[in-house]
This record gives sequence, structure tokens and C-alpha cells, in this order.
Amino acid sequence: MKVLFFLILIFLTSCAQALNEPEKLISENEMSSLIADFALAGQMSFVSPDANAETQTRYILKQHKIKAKDFRESYTYYTGTNKLDKIFTNAQDIIFQKDPKAKDFIKNRLKGNQPVPQMGK
Repeated sequence: MKVLFFLILIFLTSCAQALNEPEKLISENEMSSLIADFALAGQMSFVSPDANAETQTRYILKQHKIKAKDFRESYTYYTGTNKLDKIFTNAQDIIFQKDPKAKDFIKNRLKGNQPVPQMGK
């Protein structure tokens, strides 16, 4: 949940910046991998509620050898070029490869969130 907040915060700050390709643009594949790792790390809060999201984020960036500034600038760029949906789809595929049970879990969650049918329709 904290990772989602972090990503939304980045998105909101990105809207105010001009759309220029960053000097150290992270590839779409690497961005997908990072986002998948962030999502998986975010699930740790269910296992260990005391887990620090900021520490997890720093660890993932360090593991990928990426600076926070480069991630932020690349995320901003991809948001402005409408490539973020593709990156998120690829991140989801990475998660499914790492944990095949995640696909069924997501399907079941989506089924539970379907709109309630209207009476008389």
C-alpha cells in the first residue's frame, strides 16, 4: 500500500514537469522489473507490518543499480508518453512468472469487485 502511495506521489509530481527524455532513461523492461519488485515488496507489509516501505524501495533501487532520481525522471517520462500502461502490463507478467498463483488470486479479486446488477435490468 505504501508503494502504491509512493507511485501515485511520483505520478502527481510528474504532471508538473516538462516532457523531456531523461539523460539516464531507464529502459521499459527495467522499469517493468522495478515496478514488479516494488509490488512484491509491498506485499511484505501483510507478512511483516513493521516493514519499512522506504527501506524496501531503496534496497530494490540499489539491487537494480538505479538512483532514485533516475527512476523518478524515467517514471515521469513514461507517464507523459503514455507508455506506462505497457510497463505495468509487463510488470504484471513478471509477477505472474515469479508467482503463478498470483494470476488466479487477481482474477478472484476482480470477480469480487464486479458492479452490483441493477434491479429490473
